[in-house]
Amino acid sequence: MFDLTGKTAFVTGAASGIGEAIAHALAGAGAYVYVGDVDAEAGTRVAGVLNANGASAEFVRLDVSDKGQCIAAAAYVHARHRSLDILVNNAGVGHVGTILNTEAEDLDRLFAVNVRGMFDLTKAFIRPMLERRQGVIINIASIGGVIAIRERIAYCTTKFAVVGFTKSLALDHAKDGIRANAVCPGRVETPFVRSRLAEYPDPQKAYEEMAATQAIGRMGKPEEIAAAVLYLASDEAAFVTGTALEIDGGWSVGK
Repeated sequence: MFDLTGKTAFVTGAASGIGEAIAHALAGAGAYVYVGDVDAEAGTRVAGVLNANGASAEFVRLDVSDKGQCIAAAAYVHARHRSLDILVNNAGVGHVGTILNTEAEDLDRLFAVNVRGMFDLTKAFIRPMLERRQGVIINIASIGGVIAIRERIAYCTTKFAVVGFTKSLALDHAKDGIRANAVCPGRVETPFVRSRLAEYPDPQKAYEEMAATQAIGRMGKPEEIAAAVLYLASDEAAFVTGTALEIDGGWSVGK
C-alpha cells in the first residue's frame, strides 16, 4: 500500500513542520522528492537527511509568491523528469486580527503566498500532467478554510479560497487524469507553534487552551497530516478528488 516508487513529488514549504513531514512520508514511500522552500539552509538540511536515509531528494529554493520563481522551478523539474507526478502546495503564512486591525496589505501578503502562489505553481506544473493524463495535486488548506476562526479574517479568507480553488480544479480536470484534493488541518504542533507558545507568560496554559479547541484534547502532529497526504498521493485514493479532508481532532464537530 501507498507505494510511490518511480514517482516524482514537489513539496512547497518543506523545510520544516508539516511540509518536512510530508517530504519524509513521500520519500519513505519511494518518491523522488523536490524539497521546495524559501529557506535554503533548512531546505538543504531536509534534503540531506532524506538522502542520508536512503531516499532520493534535492532542495529547490522557491518563493511561491514570485511567479517567475514558480515557472523556473517547474522548468527545472521538467528538464530533469518528464513530468511531475505529485504536487503538494503546502507553503503558507498566517495573520491574527479582525477586520478592524487587519489592513489590505496584510490580506495581500497572505493572498500572495496562500492563494496566488498555489495558483501560479499549479499552472506551471499542470500542462505536462494533462499531456500524460496523470497527476495528483494536494493543497494544504486549514480547518479555517471550512469554518471561521475568531480573529483570523485574512487567514480564513485565503484558506476558504484554497478549498474553492481545489474543488474547481478537481471538477475541471476530473476526466483528464488529474486528481486534486485539499487537506484541512486543525492546530498542529509544529516548530513554529512551539516557538509562539514559548512567547506566552505561561506556555503550558497556552498549549492547553489551544489544544482544547480540538475535541480530542490535543494538537495534531505533523506526521498525522503527512499520513493523509501520502494516502491522497497514492493509487489507493484513485477515486478521491475534490474533497476537503478535515484532520482537526474534532474541532469542527460542534460547529
